[in-house]
Amino acid sequence: MKKILLLIFLTYSFGYAQSDNEAIISLLEKESFTWRSGDIKAHASCWKIQSYSRIFISTPDGNSIDVPPMMMINPPKNMVGKGGTSKNSNYKMNVNGNHAWVSHDEESTTAEGITSYTYEIRILEKIDGDWKLVGQSIHQRKTD
Repeated sequence: MKKILLLIFLTYSFGYAQSDNEAIISLLEKESFTWRSGDIKAHASCWKIQSYSRIFISTPDGNSIDVPPMMMINPPKNMVGKGGTSKNSNYKMNVNGNHAWVSHDEESTTAEGITSYTYEIRILEKIDGDWKLVGQSIHQRKTD
């Protein structure tokens, strides 16, 4: 009986973790797409700004930008909707209950065809059953 309960528990746990991983990746892909498409309402739905939310961007020249978190849910119209595409890869994540952190690489191409590359770390929380971004750190990188 103990073996059967353990098997059921492990099966449920694996399925739950897999479902969370897929939901998180889907959210991150949606967040990237809605920023570029200019869908501010859909982009804002990917976020839950908390009192501890932070967004840091480091630039290839060694500088950094501390972005006000509210900009993720209420960005200036001239910052979003510029088109282009993004491709996220190399996802690595740690999901622990209702908290997760994810790292991934991103390749972004503007509507004009200019490509840039970043390493990104995303911090998420499951709120009312849905994963939401609460913070991120973006590190622009050069490719030589």
